[in-house]
Amino acid sequence: MAYDEELAERIRGFLPDLPVTEKKMFGGLAFLVGGHMSVSASGKGGLMVHCDPAETDRLVREPGASRMEMRGREMDGWLRVTSAAVADDAVLERWVGIGTSYAASLPPK
Repeated sequence: MAYDEELAERIRGFLPDLPVTEKKMFGGLAFLVGGHMSVSASGKGGLMVHCDPAETDRLVREPGASRMEMRGREMDGWLRVTSAAVADDAVLERWVGIGTSYAASLPPK
């Protein structure tokens, strides 16, 4: 499944005034800050968000959010947010902010 181009365009509208690089990866379109993935229009639908691992338990309580699973293992610091959950622009903007803020806090690659 290809990523949702409309979602990618909506993400672009909420990116902060930081240098952001777009890169196709994992079947989606990732938005990188300082070389770190911040958010991605997922190839599986919805949004992938890179967040502070210490915030994972709190954030998965948000509607439509869950830990991302890689190779059968749930990963702290990586979230999936359903398309339905980010249909509202204010909600999408919040998730984009979470991802970009965390990526910007990491040392550049």
